[in-house]
Amino acid sequence: MQSNGTEVTAAEIARLAGVGRAAVSNWRRRHVDFPKPVGGTETSPAFALGEVEEWLRRQGKLAEVPLKERVWQQVTGHPEGPVTALVHAGCALLHLHDRPLAWLELSACPDDEQLARLLSDPLGHVLTPRFGPAGEPAGPRPTPAELLPSIPLLRAATELAADLGARQTFEFLLARHLDANPRQYTLTPAELAELMAELVGTARSVLDPACGTGALLRAVAARPGQELYGQDSARELAALTALRLALRTKGTVRTAPGDSLRADAYEHLRAEAVLCHPPFNERNWGHDELAYDPRWEYGFPARTESELAWVQHALARLEDGGTAVLLMPPAAASRRSGRRIRADLLRRGALRAVIALPVGAAPPYNIPLHLWVLRRPGKAAVRPELLLVDTGRLGAEGRSGFDWAAVRTAVLDAWRPFDRTGEVAERPGLSRSVPAIELLDDDVDLAPARHLPPAAAGGGAEELAAVRERLGETLRLTADLTPPVADEAPPTRWPLTTVGELARGGALLLRTGGNGPYARVLTDHDVLAGTAPSGTLPESGDVPVLVEAGDVVVPVLGGGGVARVIDEETAGAALGRNLTLLRPDPAALDAWFVAGFLRGTANSRQASSYASTATRLDVRRLQLPRLPLDQQRRYGERFRALAAFEDALRQAGRLGERLVRGMYDGLTDGTVAPQ
Repeated sequence: MQSNGTEVTAAEIARLAGVGRAAVSNWRRRHVDFPKPVGGTETSPAFALGEVEEWLRRQGKLAEVPLKERVWQQVTGHPEGPVTALVHAGCALLHLHDRPLAWLELSACPDDEQLARLLSDPLGHVLTPRFGPAGEPAGPRPTPAELLPSIPLLRAATELAADLGARQTFEFLLARHLDANPRQYTLTPAELAELMAELVGTARSVLDPACGTGALLRAVAARPGQELYGQDSARELAALTALRLALRTKGTVRTAPGDSLRADAYEHLRAEAVLCHPPFNERNWGHDELAYDPRWEYGFPARTESELAWVQHALARLEDGGTAVLLMPPAAASRRSGRRIRADLLRRGALRAVIALPVGAAPPYNIPLHLWVLRRPGKAAVRPELLLVDTGRLGAEGRSGFDWAAVRTAVLDAWRPFDRTGEVAERPGLSRSVPAIELLDDDVDLAPARHLPPAAAGGGAEELAAVRERLGETLRLTADLTPPVADEAPPTRWPLTTVGELARGGALLLRTGGNGPYARVLTDHDVLAGTAPSGTLPESGDVPVLVEAGDVVVPVLGGGGVARVIDEETAGAALGRNLTLLRPDPAALDAWFVAGFLRGTANSRQASSYASTATRLDVRRLQLPRLPLDQQRRYGERFRALAAFEDALRQAGRLGERLVRGMYDGLTDGTVAPQ
């Protein structure tokens, strides 16, 4: 039975019951027997899960807490904190993964205290071979006393693994934890991790000296006999990474806690590859105590150049000819304080490529980060040449707008031939290889955009002419779609109902987005901008909500006023975060009628609530008139025509901006004549 020691917030209660947060607030106001807060704050109270569960059952609002939610609540309510809970759950899931029959025999013990005693040695028999005598997650293996509070969690987690699998269960719990604590962790997006792994290629041994939650090592964990090494200054992250990798690969996994610059756990390691997303702009990285460290083969980094310390640490841990890929802030390519180290990296052929990513590729999302590809010089002479790639223009539409597949293709199409031959054909505005001698000036500025010839403006005069023709066609279509002057009519007062009432009556289905994994996701940005699905969802054990043609999708943040009817091209995408899906019953409701009335300004205003920094829409409170289906369809046709007019205006705006920017660029770089 679930302990009352586990606490849940209003948002978590809403998730348990499958309702919106506003419904939980209403229950608290209307039902005097609703459980009282047992913790939290006045603005964000916490409730005992056992009491909430019982109340929901009495009200008929919950037949049984879903197993996934029960396991998650046990993680968040663990007396030693969620990280300890995740580590203990990971150990049990690894035992189940490696020795399923042994786990089934052990877990049959009904007494929790006895099971805690029985588990201690078997866990060690699994952990020691996988991580080594000194490398078990969370240090020494848990004692029976430490395991006892986790036993209900271990039973529930392994029960969930019977449905999802051990690896998927751990990924689900870890993803939930990371999503619930976004400010505590700096995450490397999966697409970026995969690109970095492809740049290093196939490697038998891989090190990540700032492994975090293990995203980079996870991207390469595929080969039998592979050796994966990680280190992180946070002990709990080193433990979680070890478990995450061990559930994915049968290869050797070693992780260690500690600061890699100050307390390197792999001083004698020489790996085939290093992947790293180091901390940026660290002033206290060890400048004073590491002045005579042998790793500074290319120069002693300034106090403000912590990233160049990580670069040299990575090179020092490579075998001759090994490859390292590091995510770097753009300033590291041009700061004057690092020019001597950059110059020596170039002269000796250690720095092979600098790749500028689009804005929004990884946190911090407001700057275009770089990838540095390095190779430890071997005995063979290397022609000092640097590959420069700038994919910034592939992300011109913002954080959720750029195409990761296009970025990956552009980067690998430049890197692979350069890696084989030492040179690559020039692609204006995108990539070229530059002799090091051309870069060894007073600044040694390696920012790719400063050394690439500009691409032809808008594709050249011919392309600009095509854009102008498309703009003309779109403007003509916009004129044709302009709504006619409306006839004046007296105010009409229809009988009204709400979305919540229609959902309870079965006239429409109400779902919220945000589960994963899925590669084609409709985001709130896509709905607001009227663009195709562009997002992704992190891996978890949840099943995504897929949109269908005729669904109505509403963003819940930003004040309302937008509703999108899903067409055939968008159908099949997953519903993203901060979106609510309404699926009308065609026999009762017309989708365009629903979407049109939901967009009414007064309707959105009365259904909105306000916080200090955002406006949130309670979709259940939105109102619709009670009209016969034939009359709904007449309104729906008018709303459909307005939506087509709106789409044409958006397209005309995009084409106009593209034409103007192309003309400015063409006139200023000489590719377009003023005539």
